[in-house]
Amino acid sequence: MRHAAAPGSGDPPGLRLGDCSTQRNLSEQGRAQARAIGDLFRANGISSAAVYSSQWCRCLDTARLLGIGDVVPLELLNSVFGDSSAAEVRTAALLGWLRGQRFGGPAVLVTHQVNITGLTGEVPESGEMIIVRIHEADPVQVIGQVATPA
Repeated sequence: MRHAAAPGSGDPPGLRLGDCSTQRNLSEQGRAQARAIGDLFRANGISSAAVYSSQWCRCLDTARLLGIGDVVPLELLNSVFGDSSAAEVRTAALLGWLRGQRFGGPAVLVTHQVNITGLTGEVPESGEMIIVRIHEADPVQVIGQVATPA
């Protein structure tokens, strides 16, 4: 899932993880989107899930506002925007991690557009979900998309 709406693009110079004042953050619309996405999960029978998030504040806030599980910050989900050499390495590492997981139910990963595009080839809008199936050896299979709630 791409983080909910956060005004602008990129981050200001001097970004520091753990210091939200140095980052682009969710707008009120983005916070409302994240809550609505959590409601959408619950309306479809998913009241709890394994939730992993990029360490960027806008992703962590999105993940927490879903209200469907404890949020685990995962460095593999951090943005690779503007670093094409890191993008391939990070995407391969994330795919390896995913292939090694045995989730006992739904899993939600909250990250950035560039990371999702690298993994799936899809370009999601803010708050949009790309549903995938992870195979042991084959590429990631996109099996659906869920648009951002209005």
